[in-house]
Formats: sequence, C-alpha cells, structure tokens
Amino acid sequence: MPDTQIKIEWEPTARQKYEKMITKIPLFHREIAKIVVDKKAPMLARERGADMVQEQDIVRAFFSEVPMAFYSLMIRLLQEAGFDYKKYEPK
Repeated sequence: MPDTQIKIEWEPTARQKYEKMITKIPLFHREIAKIVVDKKAPMLARERGADMVQEQDIVRAFFSEVPMAFYSLMIRLLQEAGFDYKKYEPK
C-alpha cells in the first residue's frame, strides 16, 4: 500500500474547525475543497514528520490547493471557523 493511503489521525479541535469551515463553503465548491484538503493536509503532516494532522496542515492545504480567485472567501471562512491562518499564510 502506498504511503499516501496510510490513515493519519486528525487533531480533534482542528478537525472540528475544518468541518465547520467546510459547511460554509458554497455547495458547488464544497466537495472539491473537501477532496483536495482531505488529501493534502495529511501529506503536509507527514512531511513535517507528525503523526497527526494539525491546524497548520489544514490551513496550509487550503493555501496551496484553493485557487487565488477564491482567496478572500477562503480567508473569511478560515477566520469564521476560528483558524489562526496568518502565521501560515504564504509570504
């Protein structure tokens, strides 16, 4: 089984914020966002050598996978969900 298929746990508070944010994404984009972030966040956690997906992995996944056309919406939703996104925002 490839490494990308190995399940990795999600930190419960980070998962809660993520689920809250996903429900606020417009329906048309919700499934796409969920697919790419569900895949990218665990990859980022593994790259850090972590055994759990944390807030930083979720935020970085959104930044790397969401098109710039949706940047302002993404920022608003990250804030509404309670993510401290600023420290993970690409410079």
